[in-house]
Amino acid sequence: MRLTRAASAALISAVPLVALAVALPADADSQPHVTPLSTSAAPNIASASKLGPADANKQVQVAVSLNLRDRAGLDAFIAQVNDPHSALYQHYLTPQQFAERYAPTQAQVDSVRKYLADQGLSVTGVASNRMAVDAKGTTAQLENAFHTAMSRYHDAKLKRDFTANDSAPSVSSSIAPLISGVSGLNDHYVRHHQDVQPAATPKVGSGPAGGYTPAELKSAYGINTLGLDGSGQKVAVFEFANYVQTNIAQYSSHYGLGSPTPVKVNVDGGNTTLGDAEVEVELDIEVVNAIAPKANVDVYIAPNSDAGEIDMWNQLVSNNVPITSSSWGLCELDRTAANLSAVDNAAAQAAAQGMTFLSAAGDSGAYDCERDGGSNTTKLAVDFPGSDPNVTSVGGTDLALSGGGYGSESVWNESGGWSGGGGVSNTYARPSWQTGPGVDTAAKRQVPDVSAVAAGGEYSIYTQGSWTTVGGTSASTPLWAGYLALVNQKAASQSKPRVGAVNAKLYQIGAGSGYGNAFHDVTTGNNRYYNAAANFDKASGWGSPKAAGLTDALLGGGGTGSISVTNPGSKTGTVGTAISTLQLSASGGTAPYTWTASGLPAGLSISSSGAITGTPSTAGTYNVTVTATDSSSAHATGNASFTWTISGGGGGTCSGQKFANPGFETTGGWTTSSGVISTASGSAVPHSGTHFAWLDGYGSTHTDTAAQTVSIPAGCHATLTYYLYISTSETGSIAYDKFTVKAGSTTVQSYSNVNHSTGYVQHSVDLSAYAGQSVTITFTGSEDSSLATSFLVDDTALTLS
Repeated sequence: MRLTRAASAALISAVPLVALAVALPADADSQPHVTPLSTSAAPNIASASKLGPADANKQVQVAVSLNLRDRAGLDAFIAQVNDPHSALYQHYLTPQQFAERYAPTQAQVDSVRKYLADQGLSVTGVASNRMAVDAKGTTAQLENAFHTAMSRYHDAKLKRDFTANDSAPSVSSSIAPLISGVSGLNDHYVRHHQDVQPAATPKVGSGPAGGYTPAELKSAYGINTLGLDGSGQKVAVFEFANYVQTNIAQYSSHYGLGSPTPVKVNVDGGNTTLGDAEVEVELDIEVVNAIAPKANVDVYIAPNSDAGEIDMWNQLVSNNVPITSSSWGLCELDRTAANLSAVDNAAAQAAAQGMTFLSAAGDSGAYDCERDGGSNTTKLAVDFPGSDPNVTSVGGTDLALSGGGYGSESVWNESGGWSGGGGVSNTYARPSWQTGPGVDTAAKRQVPDVSAVAAGGEYSIYTQGSWTTVGGTSASTPLWAGYLALVNQKAASQSKPRVGAVNAKLYQIGAGSGYGNAFHDVTTGNNRYYNAAANFDKASGWGSPKAAGLTDALLGGGGTGSISVTNPGSKTGTVGTAISTLQLSASGGTAPYTWTASGLPAGLSISSSGAITGTPSTAGTYNVTVTATDSSSAHATGNASFTWTISGGGGGTCSGQKFANPGFETTGGWTTSSGVISTASGSAVPHSGTHFAWLDGYGSTHTDTAAQTVSIPAGCHATLTYYLYISTSETGSIAYDKFTVKAGSTTVQSYSNVNHSTGYVQHSVDLSAYAGQSVTITFTGSEDSSLATSFLVDDTALTLS
């Protein structure tokens, strides 16, 4: 799903309302001393039906954005501060220095304030960076002040009414050169949050309701190898809704994160919205906590409006927050030019100050306007603010683990049009730094810049009082924010500046010889139009992070380019048979090297000198990454990745399916409570065959079980799969009736009436940890005292490999 809009700023002053007689609005061309602000015309009102005049007495808040004094000079400075060859490299400005050089002057702000007050508006505040003046008045007062009529409209595609200015607002020609636009006159489109909640198929991860845990996410991208926790760092999340702290605390407690309590920063009064939007806010906070558990998280919350969005940007840059993650956006084509300009100016300030701003690429693939309605729904389009050159756009992938580490990724694209955003901006030219293999040099700005796991159901979170799974670029974006907080932590430990606006660095790395050491190149899948390909592409950007190599490259250690690790090629082995010592080698940098590895087969280990030894204990195919760190003060690194396949010992015992009567077609194999093995009755039907296990469905306090004991040979990989159909009379999001799967005494999966489905869904869980043991697999359904829930189980399997 995707969500709404907003913005806000640090407001520091207020003046009383000046009451004036309200005049009828007049067109700009009939007013010889007014100038139209064409950038503030309402978007796509021609596709809507006018219902009549807007409520003349309704109070409306607007943000009047001011022009920067020297935008060309600012852009030149940003290029230099991000150029490693420049004397200004990473010499970031403070907010005060920015205001002195580039912000509107205090005299210009005072002129705009006086003008608004003279028009009968109440000036409610001025952004700390002097880039916006907020004002409030009735609809009638705004019509008079900006020489435009305001009407109510109906958008049939969106099925909602909205208010908008009929024509571009106008201001006095004497003040017009100071103003870049007026935001807040229309509320046609609202920003979307980019999260999706359909479950991954098959279900992934070992979270309480499925989904990848913090440990699994960090292991996938090698973040666990950094040995960092975000201590001393700060990440802001950019929100247009509220959250419940007890949910955040439960997530942190369950995973033993010990994360600091988030700090709420309300802008323009904040926003009390919960519901679906609450899931977004809690997802953002929890994913940052998952990756950088000790980082401080500030939650900026503003009203869901154009004015709120601008004010929130201005407050963030005034507060100079090092990293900001935004999971909210709106199609670039459905915004006013004034809104784009105001946010773009704030994003440029962020870049000059060494701030990192990341934004979700969207969840509608290459058609970002699709869920907005209007005339742009079928057009190729991208999400803003991710399309802004000073913002890093984060796309989405579908991630599979292997052996507890990285397995594979493809571009996220699932049913219902849910897919990682990407494509070409309609507004912004391609920046000079956007070059490298795969970049279309004839096109405008291209997104996403990077990606990470985003498929529905691939994140384990606690929200609205229960465990669930969520996905979307709303999840991949805070993952990147948490990771970059760790990079900043390492930079601080080396007395280096924070990474700042990372786009130029990412493209330098992507185009360099160390690309393969810094990124997982996503080369399969598409986002409904653009195909993944080698190197950069408009479906996944440069790909997902290889934390060790990318961290070194971002901090200028030179490791990914200067150290070359000799790849040993694919390796094989057998459970129970010691391997021949594998001695790794590298060149470049400063010898000797210190070696580490991730993804090694169980039973193997690596010495600091690069010798891999041991006896494999578990069969499977493992994706191994070995890293050499040199002895220089920069600790340069180099990496190599390869597969290691371990076959089972004992004469081929690691194959086949172990359950007796896996489809419940007879009474054998299973120990069940009375009446569990059943035949079709009404809508309760088997997945295949004629029988199935029917647990519960009585509408009263009841518990049913079905259990079977199996032996898993030592060294084997074991996977439990089964089909589950949950049908319930319960409503809402509280788990009253529950279904669990246990291996021995350990619960390995759990679901409830909240996870009800319209048919059978296949689930799976890795039971390789029970190799060499006899283990009892137990399905249990438990109902409370009212409203029936049936848990139907069929076509089980415990498969060895």
